[in-house]
Amino acid sequence: MRSIHIILGTLCAGLLVSGCKSTPQLGRDSIDDVIAAMTLEEKAHLVIGTGMDGFDNGDNAVVGATRGIVPGAAGTTYPVARLGIPAIVLADGPAGLRIDPTREGDSATYYCTHFPIGTLLASTWNQDIVERVGRAIGNEVLEYGADVLLAPALNIQRNPLCGRNFEYYSEDPLVSGKIAASYVRGVQSNGVGTSVKHFALNNQETNRMANDAQVSPRAVREIYTKGFETVVKESDPWTVMSSYNYINGLYASENPELLTTLLRDEWGFKGLVMTDWFGGNDSPAQMRAGNDMLQPGYAKQYEDIVAAVKNGTLDAAVLDRNVKRILELIMKTPRFKKYAYSNKPDLKAHAAVTRETAAEGMVLLKNNDGTLPLKDSCKKVALFGCTSYDFIPGGTGSGNVNRAYTVSLLDGLKNGGYTIDTSLSREYDAHLQKERERIKAESDTSSLSSFMPIVLPEELSFTADRLKRAVDENDVAIITVGRGSGEFRDRTSSNFDLSADNVALIKNICKAFHDAGKKAVVVLNVGGAVETASWNEAPDAILCAWQAGQEGGNSVTDVLSGKAYPSGKLTMTFPVSYLDHASSANFPIDIESDMLIVKGNQGPKHELRNVDYTAYEEDIYVGYRYFDAFDKPVVYPFGYGLSYTTFEYSDPKIKADNGHYTVDVTVRNSGNRPGKEIVQLYVAAPDSKKANKPVKELRAFAKTRELAPGESQTLSMAVDAADLAWYDENRSAWIVDAGVYDFLVGASSRDIKAKLSAPVAASEVRTNNILNLQKPIKRLKR
Repeated sequence: MRSIHIILGTLCAGLLVSGCKSTPQLGRDSIDDVIAAMTLEEKAHLVIGTGMDGFDNGDNAVVGATRGIVPGAAGTTYPVARLGIPAIVLADGPAGLRIDPTREGDSATYYCTHFPIGTLLASTWNQDIVERVGRAIGNEVLEYGADVLLAPALNIQRNPLCGRNFEYYSEDPLVSGKIAASYVRGVQSNGVGTSVKHFALNNQETNRMANDAQVSPRAVREIYTKGFETVVKESDPWTVMSSYNYINGLYASENPELLTTLLRDEWGFKGLVMTDWFGGNDSPAQMRAGNDMLQPGYAKQYEDIVAAVKNGTLDAAVLDRNVKRILELIMKTPRFKKYAYSNKPDLKAHAAVTRETAAEGMVLLKNNDGTLPLKDSCKKVALFGCTSYDFIPGGTGSGNVNRAYTVSLLDGLKNGGYTIDTSLSREYDAHLQKERERIKAESDTSSLSSFMPIVLPEELSFTADRLKRAVDENDVAIITVGRGSGEFRDRTSSNFDLSADNVALIKNICKAFHDAGKKAVVVLNVGGAVETASWNEAPDAILCAWQAGQEGGNSVTDVLSGKAYPSGKLTMTFPVSYLDHASSANFPIDIESDMLIVKGNQGPKHELRNVDYTAYEEDIYVGYRYFDAFDKPVVYPFGYGLSYTTFEYSDPKIKADNGHYTVDVTVRNSGNRPGKEIVQLYVAAPDSKKANKPVKELRAFAKTRELAPGESQTLSMAVDAADLAWYDENRSAWIVDAGVYDFLVGASSRDIKAKLSAPVAASEVRTNNILNLQKPIKRLKR
């Protein structure tokens, strides 16, 4: 017994000498204590991910241990079991959670809800309904065991041909920021995180990992980062994702002025920054810049970080700072809190959410003589267009969702009680079967092909006799025009212009039905603006249905039938011609396919204009800011959208209170159907041309509740004087010029209902002198 006491005493004395401390545990001990207990190698692993299938990350055992947590998720963080640090799961969005729908040896399914694309969500102009969508998506993230959703995406729709426009919200930073903030609040209400992306200037996919966006500091601040600032300040996202591209010669993920000075110091962001997958080139530089985590992680990054700490080129304190931010993120997550996820979210309830939301975001572009909603007598439908039978729910690539089904317009109309021309549908069935076989035989099977838009089938053509038979046997024609969307773009599937066959099909069908005194309707199943000027006179009605998620066919039918009504408005301009866009002079329009230009992380090159570098010469004149300031004709202006009813605006008022301005306007439903109206508040600065400012800029918006015929609602929109500032590069300051400003109440940027005026005092807010051009570029001025 005495010998045992001696041994125990000796052991205890040894423990006392060493401090008698047990190994720190995350959550029990302070984060600083946990970091102090970590080895350099553990820290270096933690700041990179655990790899991606098919890529060497130097730690395959960990990949095996974490990859199976939620199969199909985009990535995981590195676990350190001895310190109580679990791996957390990062999964793609933004149209819904993206994970594998089936698992080896498991008979259960893990489908997620495919919600409408970002363009449609923004077209609702309804922050409450977007937040509701976010709550539903966040619930699926939670119940399927993921921790952070890699969404939303809110880069500016600078050009109609950016491959990822379908994920983005608008050409306007106010709309982008407000809609994204609503989405983030909804998702994070579930106790899971978001990753706001792609920060910043990810406005083209061509050579996206090596393209240098050459942009003035004014445009960076006023246009391209303003929406991100709104999200950070209004919704507190857990993480921000840095973009692939260079900004004025420096990778976004290696840019301390972007990720620290602007994001953290000026805006007050407290969360974590992660790279886009495989983004950047210099891992120690990313660490120093404030890019806390590198995803998905690979061996060279780990080796470079360890070596940089050892040789002194990376301060160990910087690495510890980044590790701390990662641990702070982990401690927020359901996985760290040991949430017992069910793998059974309420998919039926979420399908109802997507069906309702999609209808609200559809934009009625034309509706002659009350063609829509369809009359009760219109029950027999001649359904034209391949995508009527194979509806496009959303884009491809990381923005795709593995859903259980997609409702076609054919099935949606049948569900709505319409009789579809069976002989016509049989012709399309046979044609589509042949086209699928052809497309499959010609398809690209490379690893990047999943990022390309779907390959669309060739359209059927019809003789005059065949069209006459369709006219004789049906009450109305519905023609769907489809366009694919994807991370990358090609000319065939995602071009701005409709093909000659598409245009001919629309015109021939419309003429045949009009000759018999019958109506023809076009449905646009698209991800962004398309050419309409050459054919929009032909149909009686045009419904821009966007890519409406898995319930798309039902949602379109709800609107066509009048069960629901369209209350969406455009968040981008529909130009007459693609080349009318100011940015078209500096965009890679001659590239056949983005997939042909994938250079990887090579370092900045300046060899091929609009591929190696892109000069944003249009400067702040993006979208309606350009079209309106330079008096360019458009087909459908920013903010445009019709309704099944009409609205009257009355009693506009403005109240000024110490730099805070409130504009009230009463909206009355003057028609005979229920509806909602979106009111937009633009502000025009004094002497805007001399000061090189847009003629007007959106500063607030509001949407009514559903108004019954004859019912009114007074909307209030608030603007602070600081919201009227422009960025002066010479002074590195936000400047509000003194003078009388016009507050313009509009139904679109070109339909101003009332003008109010108020004096505004001068002010100046100094900022850091950052993100400057390395060399001058030509810049558009009024």
